[in-house]
Amino acid sequence: MKLSRSKIDLFIQCKRCFYLDQKLKVKRPSMPAFTLNSAVDHLLKKEFDIHREKKEAHPLMTKYGISAIPFAHEELEKWRHNFTGIQYKHEATGFLIYGAIDDIWKDDQGELHIVDYKATSKNEKPTLDGHWQQAYKRQMEIYQWLFKQNGYKVSDVGYFVYVNGRKDEKAFDGKLEFDVDVITYKGDSSWIPEVLIEIANCLKEDILPEAEDNCEHCAYRKNASLVIKNLYGKNDRPKEELTGEKKDKPRSTKNKDPKHKGEDQDHDNITNTLF
Repeated sequence: MKLSRSKIDLFIQCKRCFYLDQKLKVKRPSMPAFTLNSAVDHLLKKEFDIHREKKEAHPLMTKYGISAIPFAHEELEKWRHNFTGIQYKHEATGFLIYGAIDDIWKDDQGELHIVDYKATSKNEKPTLDGHWQQAYKRQMEIYQWLFKQNGYKVSDVGYFVYVNGRKDEKAFDGKLEFDVDVITYKGDSSWIPEVLIEIANCLKEDILPEAEDNCEHCAYRKNASLVIKNLYGKNDRPKEELTGEKKDKPRSTKNKDPKHKGEDQDHDNITNTLF
């Protein structure tokens, strides 16, 4: 079974949503594509690739005192691809774990540093202290773990290249200006093997896990179900709306072709069974 980095994080966020997604194939509603973020990501990759080809440090590395250059490897594009990424078969569970990276830097000691690009637009300087940033940290740690399992010499120190869209310009004028920061993060991937075992055990169960208190998706499903049940009973719409019938206007039998009588009876039997 393939298990992506994002699905591992889904399990940590809410075991019920993970179970619904992976075992019962009921996924959370999809989010709109962050196309501006994707554009920034694409352009940053192109920019760092220029320096990768020249085997030289990017100016940001020099600015932040990082003695490294972008790491060149024949499988870099595969590692960046969302549906392949860097992979590892976890023998204890049989999961094929994978995740798509943004970049890797190699320092002058030969160690690799995982790099992730992030884009935002806020008044304050970006940090790793917020709610979403905890998921970013886990993301970094899973990438570090994957490369270590593949035999690479990987530092626990990774970097977030964080670009922050400025809103203090006088006008748009067809362009966005960004402040760019490099945030250092020391990861700890020791939690991953235990969580993978928990995931495997979760998928073996036939009982739906409890909903997380802070899961807005579980809260929506619960509240919507209660409202629907209170209004309509077991159906999500009134019976007459589902069948096309009107309470005050029974269906007319005038001009019916006798040969379709059996079909009408079958329809009524099905309707009674469902509702």
